[in-house]
Amino acid sequence: MATIVVRYDRAPAQRERLNLTALAHKRLMLGLLLAIAICLIFIGRLTWMGVITGGQGNLDYALAGVPPRADIVDRHGVPLARTMDAYSISVRPDRLIGDPEQLADKLHDIFPDTPRAIFYRKLTGGKWAYLRQRALPEEVAQVNALGEIGIEFPREKERLYPQRTLAAHVLGFVPVKDGEEWRGGMGVESAFNERLLDPAQRNQPLALSLDNRVQGALESELYAAMTAQSADGATGIVLDANTGEVIAMASFPVFDPNKIDNNARARRNDVVQSRYELGSTFKPLAVAAAMDAGVVTSMARRYDATTPLKVGRFSIKDDHPLGRWLNVPETLIHSSNIVTARIADEMGPEPMQELYRALEFDQRPSIELKERSRTLWPVRWGRVTNMTVAYGHGIAVTPLHLASAYAALVNGGMWRPATLQRLREEDVPAGRRVFSAATSARMRQLLRMIVMDGTGRSADAPGYRIGGKTGTAEKPKAGGYARRSLVTTFAAAFPMDNPQYVVLTMMDEPKGSKEHPYARSAAYTAAPVVKKLVTRIGPILGIIPDQRRDVDISELTPLLWKAGDDH
Repeated sequence: MATIVVRYDRAPAQRERLNLTALAHKRLMLGLLLAIAICLIFIGRLTWMGVITGGQGNLDYALAGVPPRADIVDRHGVPLARTMDAYSISVRPDRLIGDPEQLADKLHDIFPDTPRAIFYRKLTGGKWAYLRQRALPEEVAQVNALGEIGIEFPREKERLYPQRTLAAHVLGFVPVKDGEEWRGGMGVESAFNERLLDPAQRNQPLALSLDNRVQGALESELYAAMTAQSADGATGIVLDANTGEVIAMASFPVFDPNKIDNNARARRNDVVQSRYELGSTFKPLAVAAAMDAGVVTSMARRYDATTPLKVGRFSIKDDHPLGRWLNVPETLIHSSNIVTARIADEMGPEPMQELYRALEFDQRPSIELKERSRTLWPVRWGRVTNMTVAYGHGIAVTPLHLASAYAALVNGGMWRPATLQRLREEDVPAGRRVFSAATSARMRQLLRMIVMDGTGRSADAPGYRIGGKTGTAEKPKAGGYARRSLVTTFAAAFPMDNPQYVVLTMMDEPKGSKEHPYARSAAYTAAPVVKKLVTRIGPILGIIPDQRRDVDISELTPLLWKAGDDH
């Protein structure tokens, strides 16, 4: 038998090594290509989720959320408005795998403030849609846990107002879409829109003149008074008497700029958008005009207030007639319409018009805000008009007009425009003179006397030397005035020996409080708010109460009538 031996020839070692190297190279390249493909898919997915937010092709990032925008801070750097990365929840209905009805129920459980029907409509609408904007991280986690691939979670720039309703009317809101541009809806967001969007300044916060603490105190006291008096609204402002900086500005009702609704009334800033006949708060202005015109030269001179003043078919009366002759301090302390009208009549219309125009009562208030009301300027300035505008009837201005006028009245006579920007000392405008320094000094005495002995007694905060004037005015209506619809105002400044701040509070149609159920005048409604407010904000503003100091009124005190004096 023959034996057959089969020999398997082996490839040479060199050839075997070459084959193994080629195989390893192919596998390495395949791995790299696979890794690159995965990375591209991952990057594409992130881009799709974070940037592409439209259902009909690509939508630019800036249109999905708010474009980069500078922060807004108060004068001490406290944030009032910020732009931050926030979560949104959106849906692509054509990619849903679950039952829209069940999904709508689950979304409503997570977001009970949104009706189920709205979710269902968006889930079945066929187009890309937001399910939620400004969603909280825990809400995103809950929705993500539903496992629905048609729901996405884009990160977008959102405008956040961390103080919520605080200073809402000053700040305004974002966004409002104007064509292809985003702009602020009102307030600072609108007035400084270009500055906030400017790439060169976007990293630098816009510093306002507001003091967050004073703003909070103002809103707190106004809301408490409005509620206690069942008033329709309340308004207030704290103004730096020497620079024009707005330290606080508030208007009620209020809104939350984080959640804009259709309540136009709540978004109305009555400080600059509403005009009022401000009543007796105008009397110190008229008296000061008469002093500078050389008509009032003596505080001791007396004017007849024994009976109503008849002018043609009109009759000017005092709300609380004293039935005697009054000098100038008594005229302001007791708020006499009769004597104020007599002084204005003696002065004539030209000095009064000149002053009111210098105070800009004939134009919109001077401040950066775009939403500013026109004033109601008399069409004919005859004799009767000249007498009535002296005590605040027949002319209507905004509360800001009055606050700026009082700043000039007490600061030495210089009028400056109000501003919402924090000013450096070198940036404070020189202003223009509207009262002589001597008249301003005299008015500081008289305003202090009104609070010490007159209608403003309920505004007196011990140690703060507050001076001011009440004003109670009936609202105009067709054919006359509504006697039961009052606007009550107290315009004040402190400390009167060296005025630093003007404070104005206003109540719109107060109904009376439990403490004073039938009292609706400014002495009982607006003036007490100033007392409470100044007590709170004085130390914040560096003004410490000192009962050892006060305005020197020793030369005027003997002029005040006391029981037993001759009439």
